[in-house]
Amino acid sequence: MIIFILVHLVYLDRTGAEKEIVHQEAAEKQPDFSLGTTHATSSSTPNSTTNALPSAEPHLTACGVPVQSGPMIKVAHHKAYVIGSYVEHRLSSKMIRTVAIVFRCEEVQYYCLLCCDGRNISAAASLDIHSDHFEFDYGTADITCQVPTTCTTPAYVAITSQTHEGGRSVWNIQSFQPVGNQQPRTKNFPYAFTVCISVMYDYMNVLGLVQAMEMFKLLGVQKVAIYKTKCYPDTQKVLDYYVRQGFVDIISWTVSSYINVSRGWKKSDSPGEPEFFGQIVALNDCVYRYMYESQYVALQDLDELILPLKEDNWTTLIPQLEKIYQHHAGFEFENNIFPISLSRNKTPENTPDLWKQFEGENLLPHVYRIPNDPNVFNNFKVIVNPRLVLKATVHGLLDSMGGTVRVDPKIARMYHIKSYPSKYFSPESVIRDTHLWDYADKLIPAVSEVLRQALNIQ
Repeated sequence: MIIFILVHLVYLDRTGAEKEIVHQEAAEKQPDFSLGTTHATSSSTPNSTTNALPSAEPHLTACGVPVQSGPMIKVAHHKAYVIGSYVEHRLSSKMIRTVAIVFRCEEVQYYCLLCCDGRNISAAASLDIHSDHFEFDYGTADITCQVPTTCTTPAYVAITSQTHEGGRSVWNIQSFQPVGNQQPRTKNFPYAFTVCISVMYDYMNVLGLVQAMEMFKLLGVQKVAIYKTKCYPDTQKVLDYYVRQGFVDIISWTVSSYINVSRGWKKSDSPGEPEFFGQIVALNDCVYRYMYESQYVALQDLDELILPLKEDNWTTLIPQLEKIYQHHAGFEFENNIFPISLSRNKTPENTPDLWKQFEGENLLPHVYRIPNDPNVFNNFKVIVNPRLVLKATVHGLLDSMGGTVRVDPKIARMYHIKSYPSKYFSPESVIRDTHLWDYADKLIPAVSEVLRQALNIQ
């Protein structure tokens, strides 16, 4: 026998006004109960073929509540912020996975409030804080909830908590967020390779940015996602150029507007929350954002280039790696440091005079790398199949379906051009490596053309 309970519910809209609903619900179905029957606006249901996180239109509402795409949507009165929400198709039941930043010590029972076909439906959520938080108080987290069978299309979600005032259940909801990844793909991806860059802050390396973008193109990349805090005007002009081309997506990374962010990985050296501008949570969001948009996703920085040594590009490299290493979630490419100090004053003869007008580090002079010790751990970055990734971190994956494998550095390695203290290496021990020059004939004219067009140089 099913017993029906009369549930008296109230939720607060963004102005603080109470919205009151009375609803009958079967006791056996708790906590999946309907919060209301307010219909979404006619334009508020995302296209069912859209896999990336949909963009909210201005003044769009769903179930009577404003829609905000995010990232950084505050969860009620808690120290938690929603980044992106996505349908999780890979588990035994259909779930909503929300990537979030949370205060690790705060104990909260979260709920997903879903706007489904014009109705509000709630479901209890579970919280999973990632283990890589470097002892900072805030950390990356997954907030997940099962999609109720009564919800055919979970178009929008709000992460919230339930409070009780005057004997009533009250939900503090500021906005709904569109739910991405509505339809899974197994083939015919819009992009073969997407690069996730997190995060761009105070960035002024115009020349290095253009060189990186054009190198990505030569390697077969079709999309670059950049989580950007702020940058210099000329840098923004370059980004705008690539956005117009459809090559770059900019995700506004506004963490510092809500949390006093750290600029480092050690809290004692760089106070703030969370680690390094929230880089880890951005990487996780990027994996889910492009999970069904891109066949492969690379997690790296702008001063890092994953270069094949026997192939010209990733398009031919990755199939070879899949034959060699069989089925894995991703491939690890060993970091090789090229100290800027060794080549700072050495400019190749074929460097265009045009390049000298711009801020930034020219990649081409840097041909001396520090040898890696095979007997110690060497850092790496990864190219992954995002559909096999559950949790990402700065260097690799925390959780996946299939694990990752280290690629033989004779097949491919990562070229990392950076400032590096001379006390950590001997100039006599460095190795001359000019492989980057193999791309110069195509790279140089491409970079020059972008600088002219993006910055209107005659």
